Amino acid sequence: MSRDADLDPQTYYDEFADGEWERLERDPVTRMEFENTTDYLAAFLPDSGDESASDAVRVLDAGGGPGRYTCWLAERGYEVEHCDLSAEQVRIAREKVEERGLESRVTCQQADLRDLPFADESFDAVCCLGGPLSHVVDDAERADALAELRRVARSGVRTSEASAGSSERCSDGAPVFASVIGRFAMLRDIIKFVPDASHGLLAPIAEDGDYTAERVAEHADGEGWAACHGFRADEFEAELEAAGFEVETLVGLENVAARMKRELADASDEAVADVREVVRTLREDRTAVDCSEHMLAVTRA
Repeated sequence: MSRDADLDPQTYYDEFADGEWERLERDPVTRMEFENTTDYLAAFLPDSGDESASDAVRVLDAGGGPGRYTCWLAERGYEVEHCDLSAEQVRIAREKVEERGLESRVTCQQADLRDLPFADESFDAVCCLGGPLSHVVDDAERADALAELRRVARSGVRTSEASAGSSERCSDGAPVFASVIGRFAMLRDIIKFVPDASHGLLAPIAEDGDYTAERVAEHADGEGWAACHGFRADEFEAELEAAGFEVETLVGLENVAARMKRELADASDEAVADVREVVRTLREDRTAVDCSEHMLAVTRA
């Protein structure tokens, strides 16, 4: 999708609007991104406990876009704070929450990852899913965003065995889930879809991962997507550790199926099922992580 030369992510997601909600169900590959992400949420989130309990388990969905993960979490009994930089994405999230009757468990507001409007240690788990950190291209600002995600995550979370209302905490910090855009997938996008118009972007993106307005103006006639940073797996892990997170695992959410949306949309159900199983088998393989369109980190604050 073409954008003006400023490539501002907030403007892009305001205009993209409903497309971001639809993105995670429009083809087999994007469904793999969602399914693999929720597999790890289910495995590492603290137990949501008694839905009637006053001491609900609180989860932040930061950069939550149109609220697909927010709704998934609320449907499983979590109390969710949703926020996003895009006012339109927040509006859609509120609509989706209301459509599903989840208003009592969800609050939505506009907010910036680099300056979250929440108190220290406010949440039992923190999510930053779908790549919002990749749209913070400046290294120092992205470090600020990671520091904010860690600041609002509790240093200890209730164990699944603790009774409702108990102050018991385990020694581990709150789980923090973050997914970013992979650098190799960005390069494949250019090679696959716009090799003649944007080939000049390949070398600089391969070098440092930055897709910026200045580079698009120089190498792609001023048209492009939203500004973003594409990660290598080692780089992502290093940034998380520098921010004080303990990385438990990295996951290649689409891995060998990355950038194969058109091909798998036309494939048989049996073929798609086989691909899905291979993606699940390989998703923690380091090479598969590096090749994935989105890589997920499961960490502890």
